[in-house]
Amino acid sequence: MRRLAPLILAALPFAGAVAAQDAATLMADSVSITADNRLIASGNVEAFFDGTTLSAARITYDEATDRLIIDGPIFIKAADGTILTAESADLDPKLQNGLLLSARMVLNEQLQLAANRIDRVDGRLTQLTKVAATSCNVCDGRPPLWDIRASRIVHDQDAKELYLDNAVLRVRGVPVFWLPTMRLPDPTLDRATGFLAPSYQSNNLLGLGVRTPYFIKIGDHRDLTLTPFLSAETRTLEARYRQAYLNGDIEINAAVSRDTIDDGATRGYVKYAGDFALPRDYSLSFNGIVTSHDEYLAQYGYSSADYLKNALTVARIEPQSFVMGEVAIYHTVKDGETDADIIPVVISVSTEKQINYASSVLTTGIDADLQLRYGHDNTGADRDVFRIGAYADWNRNWVRPSGIVIESDLGIAADVYGFNNDPANDTAFRLVPSASVTLRYPMARTERDGSVNLLEPLLMLGWSDIIGDTVPNEDSGTADFDEANLFSLSRFPGDDRVETGAQAAYGISWLHIAPQGWNARLLMGQVVRDEPAEFSASSGLSGLGSDFLLGGQLSLANGLHVHGRTLIDADWGAGQSELGVGWANDRIDLTAAYLWLPADLGERRTEVTSEWALDAGYIVNDNWNIGFNGRYDIDADSPVDAEILLGWQNECVKVEFSASRSYTVSSTLEPTTDYGLTVGIAGFGTSTSGVAPRRVCTN
Repeated sequence: MRRLAPLILAALPFAGAVAAQDAATLMADSVSITADNRLIASGNVEAFFDGTTLSAARITYDEATDRLIIDGPIFIKAADGTILTAESADLDPKLQNGLLLSARMVLNEQLQLAANRIDRVDGRLTQLTKVAATSCNVCDGRPPLWDIRASRIVHDQDAKELYLDNAVLRVRGVPVFWLPTMRLPDPTLDRATGFLAPSYQSNNLLGLGVRTPYFIKIGDHRDLTLTPFLSAETRTLEARYRQAYLNGDIEINAAVSRDTIDDGATRGYVKYAGDFALPRDYSLSFNGIVTSHDEYLAQYGYSSADYLKNALTVARIEPQSFVMGEVAIYHTVKDGETDADIIPVVISVSTEKQINYASSVLTTGIDADLQLRYGHDNTGADRDVFRIGAYADWNRNWVRPSGIVIESDLGIAADVYGFNNDPANDTAFRLVPSASVTLRYPMARTERDGSVNLLEPLLMLGWSDIIGDTVPNEDSGTADFDEANLFSLSRFPGDDRVETGAQAAYGISWLHIAPQGWNARLLMGQVVRDEPAEFSASSGLSGLGSDFLLGGQLSLANGLHVHGRTLIDADWGAGQSELGVGWANDRIDLTAAYLWLPADLGERRTEVTSEWALDAGYIVNDNWNIGFNGRYDIDADSPVDAEILLGWQNECVKVEFSASRSYTVSSTLEPTTDYGLTVGIAGFGTSTSGVAPRRVCTN
C-alpha cells in the first residue's frame, strides 16, 4: 500500500470539495511517474476517501491538463450510497466536471440509469445521454417489467430531482406512454411537487372513476394534495392540507362534489385534526368532521360513523394527577334519528390528584359538565343540565400473615345539579357516601414441569347511599358487566346513577402459566344486593342478583389467542356473550369475533344482535398478500359488509386491488359494491420499505 497525493483522488464522486491538505488512500499493483509528469496507478486499483470508494483497472493523472484518465471497469460508491460504473472516464481531479462512457448510475440502491455517456457539471448536475431507467431487475437481456427510455436525463444532486427529455414509458419493452419532457423526484427525495400514483374506483353509485392525486410542496413544513375524482356520475375534488409547527401539527381533509345521485346538488365535507404542546406540560387537541348532507360521507366512503363529533380538548396528564377540559358537539347521521334524540353539546372539566402514603392512596377530584339541547319546549325532553361535583376516596391494602389480602375503600362524593327547560326540576343536591372491603386469598403452586397455577377466591362487601335529591338519568343508560367492574361499587358508566344499599360480589379466578409459552386465565363471579338498581334487562345486572359472569382467555406460544365472556342467568341460559380469536405470526394476522346481544328496548335495541366479524391478512410470499374483512348478521341470515384485498409487489412495482360490498339498506343508502385498483412504481420519490426484496437473476 502506498500513500497518494490528494491531487489525484481528492474529490471522488459526490464527496464534495476537499481542502488540499486532505489525502486519499490508494492501493494498486503498480504506481509510477513518467518523464512528462504523469502519475499512473495500474492493476487492481482501489482508492478510499471520506466514505467513498473507487476501483478501476488504471488511473492516470496528467499534471499538464489537470485531468484524471480512468480505465475500467470502473466502480464508484459514494458515501450517500450512490453507485457509478463505467468503461472509461475523463474527469477533473475533484470529479466536478468531466464525462464517463458506457456508464451506469444507481441511486439509493434502487433506481438504475444506464447511459451511453454521463457528463458531470460543476459537481451538482449529472447529465445522462441516451438513457434507460428502471428499478426492476434486468436479467439475461430480457426487457424489465417497466423502464423509461429518454434521449437525456439531468440529475440535480442538490434538488434531488430528475429532468427527462423525450421520455417513453415501456412495459416489457412495449412503448405505452410518451412525454416530451417530465420531472421526477429521485429515490432519496421524500417530498416533491408532482403527481402521485393514480387509483381507480368503480361502484354502482358513482360508476367507474379515477383519482389522480397532485402533491404540492408549499414549504419544508406544509403541503397540499389535490385529488380530482372523475366518473360518469360525479365530479369531485378532494383535498388534504398538512402543516407542522414547532409544537404540533394539523391536518385537514375535505371534498366537494357535484353528482347525479342528488340531482346535481353541490355536496361536501371537512374533516380536521390537530395536536399541540402547550406550556406547563399541557396539550391541546381538536378534531371533528362536518358535512353538508348526512348521507354524503357513507355514499363516498369517507366515514361509516353513526355520530359525528367535533371536539376541543385541553389536558395535562401526569403520573399522579390530571387536568382535562373538553367541548364536544355531536351530530347524528343515523337513519331515523335526529339531534333532538341525543345530547348535541357536552362541555366537561375535571381534575384529579393522588397522594400515596405507604400502602394507602388518597384520591381527590373535582369535575363539572354542562349538557345542552337545541330545543326549548319546557317539557323536560329538551332539558339542559349543569352538574358540578367533588369527591374523595381513600384506599388501603393489607397482607395478613395467613396470606389473605385485604383492600379497604372509603369514599364520599357531593354533586350539585342545575336544570333548564325542565318544569319538574330546578336544582338538586346529593351526597353519596360509600365503603367497601375486598378479600383475596391467592394460592400459588408450582408443578414439576415448571408451570405455575394461581387460584384466588375473591369477596367484596360494599355499601353506598344517596343523601338528598334524585336526579334525571342523562349519562348512565347502558352498562356493561365484565371482568373490569365485577368488584366495583357502581357499574353505571356515568355520574347520574349510583348503586345504593348493601351489596356483595364474589368470585374465583384461576391463572396458569406454562414454561412452554402458553397461559390461561379464567374468572367467574356474581353480584348480590339488597336493593334493585336501574339497569337494563339485558345488562345482566338488574334485580337483586346479577347473572353469573364467566370470562377467560387463552394464549398459545404459536401466536393464537382466544378470549371470551358470557353472562349466565339463574336458569343457566346465556345472556350477552362475546368471543374473540386472534392469530398472528410472520405470515398470518387473523382476528375473528362473535357477538350476541338480546333485544332490549331499554338499550334501544328492538331485535336480537347476533354477528360474526372477521379481519384476516395472509402473506403468501415475498410478492403476494391477501386480506379479507367482513361482518355477517346471523339472526338476519345476511352479510353486513365484506371486503377482499389482493396485493402483488416485486422490487419495482406494487399493485393493490380491492373489492368491497356494503349490504346496508336505509332511507338514504342502498347496497353498494366498490372496486379499487392502485398501481405504483418504485424508484421515484419512494423508499425500498414498501417493495419486495430484490430478486437474484437465475439462468
